[in-house]
Amino acid sequence: MSYPEPRYFGESGEHSGTFELTGREPDLSMGVGGTQVHYLATGGSTNGAYGLYRWEMGPRPGGPDPHFHRTMTESFYVLSGTIRLYNGERWADGKPGDFLFLPEGGVHAFKNASGQPASMLILFTPGAPREAYFEELAEIATTGRQLSPEEWTELYLRHDQYMV
Repeated sequence: MSYPEPRYFGESGEHSGTFELTGREPDLSMGVGGTQVHYLATGGSTNGAYGLYRWEMGPRPGGPDPHFHRTMTESFYVLSGTIRLYNGERWADGKPGDFLFLPEGGVHAFKNASGQPASMLILFTPGAPREAYFEELAEIATTGRQLSPEEWTELYLRHDQYMV
């Protein structure tokens, strides 16, 4: 393993860091009383390097069924509560400090089945435009719109989500 090719060619560095300080409103709500999503760093803000999101789940059960991605890795880091994590072979109760990494093609899922609030960081590399996917899911949850199996398949394909 070696360092990647340089992406910055200046001589003295730049003052270009950004803060995302705690206490700000979530960027997205997944339905009334549902998951609150904070866009900490998007693929657009990191020049495609990664996307990092804080996922704050309410006490109601929720989370995606097993799936995989062809174009990106995904990682989960539990911040609070208990989140059921699936690595493609088994489910485990993720507690604060637990971490799960999935390479491209790695089957995975997560659920909050604890009945208590829980939160985690989700990291995608490279930085795909996951916000559009999250926002479409939020719109479906908020409006109660019902999708046909064909519409779900089309939505998933547009967002590199392959259900197992």
